[in-house]
Amino acid sequence: MSSIAASLTTSPFAQFRRHPTFYVWYDSFYAVAALTGALALIQSGWQGLLPELHLWHLGLLPPALYVMIMAHVFVHNASHGNFPKAINRLMGELTGALVLTKFASWEIVHRRHHRYSDDPVRDPHPAERGYWRYAINTLINVELQLRQEYYDTHGDTAQTRRYERWRARLSFVSGVCMLFFYFLLLGPSGFFLVYLPAFVGAALFVIHFNWSGHNAHRPEYPIAPADLDYGWFWIGNRIFFGIYFHGTHHKLAMLFNPMKAPAHLRAKAQARVGAPADDEEDEAPAVA
Repeated sequence: MSSIAASLTTSPFAQFRRHPTFYVWYDSFYAVAALTGALALIQSGWQGLLPELHLWHLGLLPPALYVMIMAHVFVHNASHGNFPKAINRLMGELTGALVLTKFASWEIVHRRHHRYSDDPVRDPHPAERGYWRYAINTLINVELQLRQEYYDTHGDTAQTRRYERWRARLSFVSGVCMLFFYFLLLGPSGFFLVYLPAFVGAALFVIHFNWSGHNAHRPEYPIAPADLDYGWFWIGNRIFFGIYFHGTHHKLAMLFNPMKAPAHLRAKAQARVGAPADDEEDEAPAVA
């Protein structure tokens, strides 16, 4: 396999650990690609898919929200290598670009979450009972833990801290460039009435999934990965590939849909992560 082909199939996390300057090239690529695409749209006279604001465009929001949530589901699975190796990196990059985090940040932060699950210091997702406090702290903590992952891998020195400050700025600039490209591609209405609301809604959904998936919404249980399959969670599992079977996912992360794991493996996974098995309420779906 050529070095180019290998780089296109190797996970960003592996490249991040191998090359200290990985993010300089990675975010620079996204910034240049987005600006090149934006320039091409401007030169062609493209007016955007939905250039004029019309209230009926809000009707596109529900399917757009579903697509954005599914993009998170797919980049999540790509983070665990759950697509065929030939396309796993491609799927991760495409869906990571759509949700704006980019695949590398999604994968690196998520792998750290699995490695230090519910650790009060090292888990990117804070152990908070309140959803909005959890959401705010998650947005802050993800960047801090991304920096810490770099220090853990390449050393915590004055030089690496300086590098990380510039990396954060470059990542922000590349994100702005991507937003500019999406604005030109979609047009004002497509961007402000469809993409941005779907982006925010999907982000809040994913934060809620992580929050509830660790039992933070059930004060009678300890905060730990758990399988949830009742009420809204029952519906969510069936339209988002078993996303709320989070206890099983933490021990059987190679499964694209952890809901499909045999019952005895799900029970074993629950016991191993220390989370409560589905209680009687959990076993009875609220929707027939």
